[in-house]
Amino acid sequence: MTTTLWRNARLTTLSGASPWGLIEQGALVVEGERISWVGPESQIRAGIAVDQEHDLAGAVVTPGLIDCHTHLVYGGDRSHEFELRLGGASYEQIARAGGGIRSTVAATRAAGEQTLFEAARKRARALMSEGVTTLEIKSGYGLSAEHEARCLSVARKLGHELDLTVRTTCLSAHALPPEFEGRSDDYIDAVCAWLPELEARRLVDAVDAFCDRIAFSVAQTRRVFEAARGLGLPVKLHAEQLSAQGGARLAAEFGALSCDHLEHLSEDGVRAMAQAGSVAVLLPGAFYFLRETRLPPIASLRAAGIPIAIATDHNPGTSPTLSPLLMLNMACTLFGLTPEEAVRGMTVTAARALGLADRGTLSPGHRADFAIWDIDHPTELAYWIGHRPCRRVVFGGRERSV
Repeated sequence: MTTTLWRNARLTTLSGASPWGLIEQGALVVEGERISWVGPESQIRAGIAVDQEHDLAGAVVTPGLIDCHTHLVYGGDRSHEFELRLGGASYEQIARAGGGIRSTVAATRAAGEQTLFEAARKRARALMSEGVTTLEIKSGYGLSAEHEARCLSVARKLGHELDLTVRTTCLSAHALPPEFEGRSDDYIDAVCAWLPELEARRLVDAVDAFCDRIAFSVAQTRRVFEAARGLGLPVKLHAEQLSAQGGARLAAEFGALSCDHLEHLSEDGVRAMAQAGSVAVLLPGAFYFLRETRLPPIASLRAAGIPIAIATDHNPGTSPTLSPLLMLNMACTLFGLTPEEAVRGMTVTAARALGLADRGTLSPGHRADFAIWDIDHPTELAYWIGHRPCRRVVFGGRERSV
């Protein structure tokens, strides 16, 4: 097992009570894939035997970024819908006219597995270039047993072929495919029937659904969650994005890892999430791209002690961004988060939103996933726009190319 010393760094550990968990002139000792020691360089024990040593010349080091909500595997794009929205059409109007998710479903079904993989790999590498070391990828653009399995297989392959941890989420309850027009309950039956096979093939880490007036009802979502619970799979939910449906309260009833979007979250939903320990995943890219005006209830989430995560929500229709750093800035400028809240939201809290307890901070025992930045202070991660200061990335103790 290789032991590596990373020294002369401004460590943003995000652990402990001090702001940012900052350690000036800090050092990390990595043994194999794990961090074994973190602290001031002056406190490294004398005579420690290391195989490699890296002088970081005062660079800022943070945990690797975690993008806990993406839809990275799909075919085509929806640039024409962007123009329609600029002309005054709403997301809901476009969706009800057969556009939106359905148009991406058609393009995804028409694409071969290798085509989907190559496109998703390019997108994943863009995220990786900004310090992402863990990524969640949802299905939901296949909407048939065959095509959902294909998308999840592509996501798994990305995790095998890239220096990147990929968590997969089955979002088959994303929209109603055309062959089930007028038969939404039958489609939910089909989704529940697909889950055991997908789980048996080890393609699924969690189950998600879109609970809203243009998607699925609370009762239909409950059936999906019951099927997931029967398989021992955790759940999460696209909740209260376009309207208040009570989805967050339902998700909390099932101990959801997270509820995501939340612009229309009620105080009742806030209380339910707090009691369940669910993470609030905020998605400023979609908020911005759809030109929404109703903000998630940030003050209520803070007051209830609900942990807040930030993610790109990368998808072709409502958040075509491949910049997690831009999302940190938007979380501050649009939602009023502090830079530290935003960075914690894409590290510490994002790990929790994926049910991962071994990453998100620079702590002994955690995976040695960290990013090295050409900045003077971690606040700059949320400050700069259009700047990529990521100098180096370490994944599982090994440096990967950026």
